[in-house]
Amino acid sequence: MTNNKKAVVLSSGGIDSTTVMAIAKDQGFHIFSLSFFYGQRHAIELECAIKIAKIFDAKRHLVLNVDLKSIGGSALTDDIEVPKIKDLQNIDNGIPVTYVPARNTIFLSYALAWAEVIGAFDIFIGVNAVDYSGYPDCRPEFITAFEKMANLATKAGVEQTSTIKIQTPLQHKTKADIIQTGIKLGVDYSITHSCYDPSPEGNACGFCDSCLLRKKGFTDAGVVDPTTYTG
Repeated sequence: MTNNKKAVVLSSGGIDSTTVMAIAKDQGFHIFSLSFFYGQRHAIELECAIKIAKIFDAKRHLVLNVDLKSIGGSALTDDIEVPKIKDLQNIDNGIPVTYVPARNTIFLSYALAWAEVIGAFDIFIGVNAVDYSGYPDCRPEFITAFEKMANLATKAGVEQTSTIKIQTPLQHKTKADIIQTGIKLGVDYSITHSCYDPSPEGNACGFCDSCLLRKKGFTDAGVVDPTTYTG
């Protein structure tokens, strides 16, 4: 019997999206990987996303250009310094300057459009509301609202021939849980990238929010961190 299960998987080249791709693959989905160059200072992540798509035998991998740098407003896309801290205790409890305004809303909208074209009814995204930097578009409330909107805005939803599902298998997992899940599924985390402010050589800074969460995740999971840090 032919397997027609298709899934659009948002891929940043990081730990979370790579683990999500492994989960989707393990569940029998044909992978359609979607990444974005949006003017981010850590565009090296796209090199990782390309490798990851090949490893998971994606049916197709799209890298779309979305110019969020012109809009700015984030340390990832604007002339704003990426905060560096010594430990996670010092992370600001508010929404940090590394938040990119409306990023997940934009990314999911593109994923929804592609899913509609290829006949996929599942969109996987690696959002997390446990070990994360406090981004509003990673919360369960946002995902629930977007899924409702998706089923109001698509042909399949209006005609009620199928239901679009926004799959968030990591939503309530710690970073350690995520890494352990990926290890069980054979994920090679040495090809992933998390740093918001890498060196020109592509090495991780070691002190941005994302680096600290990555370090803590590997430590708590009892797994050797394969990352090369500059600090």
